[in-house]
Amino acid sequence: MDRAQLADFLRTRREALQPEDVGLPRGQRRRTGGLRREEVAALAGMSSDYYGRIEQQRGPLPSEQMLAAIARALHLSLDERDHLFRLGGHPAPQRALREDHVGPGTMRIFDRLEDTPAMVLSRLGETLLQTPPAVALFGDQTHFTGLSRYNVYRWYTDPAARAVYPVEDHPTHTRVFTSSLRSAYAAAPGGRAAEIVDALLAVSPEFAEVWAAHEVGITHPDRKRILNPALGELSLYCQTLFDPSQEQVLLVFTAVPGSPSYEKLQLLAATV
Repeated sequence: MDRAQLADFLRTRREALQPEDVGLPRGQRRRTGGLRREEVAALAGMSSDYYGRIEQQRGPLPSEQMLAAIARALHLSLDERDHLFRLGGHPAPQRALREDHVGPGTMRIFDRLEDTPAMVLSRLGETLLQTPPAVALFGDQTHFTGLSRYNVYRWYTDPAARAVYPVEDHPTHTRVFTSSLRSAYAAAPGGRAAEIVDALLAVSPEFAEVWAAHEVGITHPDRKRILNPALGELSLYCQTLFDPSQEQVLLVFTAVPGSPSYEKLQLLAATV
């Protein structure tokens, strides 16, 4: 761990960011450019004291999880994230195996959607980030571990995963999730997608049947029906922004202005 270089690197990246770059208000009392230490700490989900000690060249060796959180908070590129890990005393993450880093461009857009249901998913359907309204709408999808991190695995193994959608829409979602998994499987044979396939073939006859159909290119309709315990059924449009460098998608859920679903989204945003 190179404490001096780590502290200097964090300081320069923090000072290069403006509050509006990360979705924060500038405020009238801000006298200098850049982010404050406590703002970076809040964005990374850690205490101001912990982050401050890193920039002051003291404190313990940061864990990989802490460094990943700091990288997201500072909107670092992949090369910058790898550099941060090395300075922090850890090997750079293997990019082919880790998909939890969200690119700075996607992060800038995501930070401006705090009052809108939005989420970032990996190419295998792992939910990496959710706005508060998305958590209220779908539940927290970022806390799962193991293969349950991937929505296609939960779809076939956890009945709660299907409760989000009306029963009559389940066949469509089944085909879409399976088709997406096949695309990821073909793109990287022997990778994590293959692990998911093998696990599902062992436990789900339904998956085995759908997988055998060998469907590719099946996509969700633009309009989705969502079931929420508090609001009932919502009819929402899902806009998708694809980041090819990370093979991640940003999903943004909206409703037609003036419609009942629009009013429900307004209520949802007001409660988070």
